[in-house]
Amino acid sequence: MKVAAVPIQSTVDTSSVKNRAVLSVSIPPEFSAQEYHKACRRIGQNINIPGFRRGKAPRAAIEKTVGVERIKQEALEKLLPPAFADVIAENQLDVVSSPVVESCLFDLDKGVELKAFIELRPTVTLGDVSKLAISVAEFANPSDALDKELANLQKRMTSLEPVIDAPAGAEDIVNIDFTGKCDGKTIEGGSAKNYQLDLGDNNFIEGFGAQIVGHKLSEPFTINVTFPEEYFDKALAGKPAEFAITINEIKKKVMPELNDDFSKKVGEFETLDALKTAIQEGLDRAATQENDFRKQKAIVDQLIATCDLEIPDTMVERETAVLVQDVKERLKQQGLTWEGFLESQGKAPVMESLRQDALKRIKTSLIFGEIAKQDSIAIDAEEFSAQIAELALMARVDERTVLRELAANPGATQSINDQLLSRKVMNVLLERTTFTVTATDATVVGDELTVTSAETAVATAEAITNEPAEVIDAEA
Repeated sequence: MKVAAVPIQSTVDTSSVKNRAVLSVSIPPEFSAQEYHKACRRIGQNINIPGFRRGKAPRAAIEKTVGVERIKQEALEKLLPPAFADVIAENQLDVVSSPVVESCLFDLDKGVELKAFIELRPTVTLGDVSKLAISVAEFANPSDALDKELANLQKRMTSLEPVIDAPAGAEDIVNIDFTGKCDGKTIEGGSAKNYQLDLGDNNFIEGFGAQIVGHKLSEPFTINVTFPEEYFDKALAGKPAEFAITINEIKKKVMPELNDDFSKKVGEFETLDALKTAIQEGLDRAATQENDFRKQKAIVDQLIATCDLEIPDTMVERETAVLVQDVKERLKQQGLTWEGFLESQGKAPVMESLRQDALKRIKTSLIFGEIAKQDSIAIDAEEFSAQIAELALMARVDERTVLRELAANPGATQSINDQLLSRKVMNVLLERTTFTVTATDATVVGDELTVTSAETAVATAEAITNEPAEVIDAEA
């Protein structure tokens, strides 16, 4: 049975504020009152009212218990979405946000009178995108990339052997007890027992580890150091201090030799040459992906630079809020807090960086949407189904499970469609672009090649990640 549409009356004003429409909507009392009574019944079925069986309480009792305003609110939640949808469709509004209600009068005898505003998609004025010419710096693996990956792999597989009759060496790991004093007083937090210290790689005060070198097990001794001028504890900054130390244990790092036996321990590689080949193939794939990424980034940067596009602050604020939430989630996964991150990095620069990222994301989305519109680029059912199959495979569930989840989350469905559309638009742009490759660039700070640790590269035959600007430490 088809439900009759609500005969609303509406006006739309798009002249007062750029990229915004003001909606004035009237809903007749016979429809608004009907929805009010439905809302009253729904609420009555879910609450207990003394003296009445659940679902049998009269309207007056329900109104007294929960209040008229709550019932009206629930009625509006049913009335407004289809009403707004009708207004948007009838006036062919290209919207980028949900309506925001500014004022609403709900009278059971007179109906609903409300005003709301909704943001419209900014007008995108593109230049000629039928043919692009872009210069891009090529990435090439450094000449010692393979050697570094092998060295990282050796480091990961280094073992520790106890040292009994020899003094601590410069690259050894020691377990120590120490007590620090400054101006004759014990330093607060400057003492520890059974502390493990890598003499070749630590962030202790300069000279601390070097003075342990040459000392033997159970030999009490004292070293003298000077706290840095910029030390966080101003009471200690720039002052000399002494530390009484006893070595409890010394371990020597034993790095495996690079040979065929080493390769067999790493993975299913019979020879060292086979291992080197696998790593080099991973590095080459990573370089290819990095260059693909640079080309795509160059296209986006040029389109943004040459496109006439004004973005409302409210759009930027919403997208910035989304990015902030993303950062918070990533920090939480790392055991860090948003507050601590802001304190260490500075709130102003962090928020400005996220705002600029949000602005770029919005511009890119709008530009790609306009290109898709002009070129009639769309995602067909077959392409969407293929993506669902891929998601199901990654999640190790059947496709029906993915579809059920998407049915309950329309936003996720739209997100998948948007990603597929962006990918399709980018492929079209790549075909239209003539690239001029400039001098090889292998040392740009902050834009290095993205590779996993060599161990992961070998184990998975993949040496690249999905984040083209992040370098993963082999010690991670």
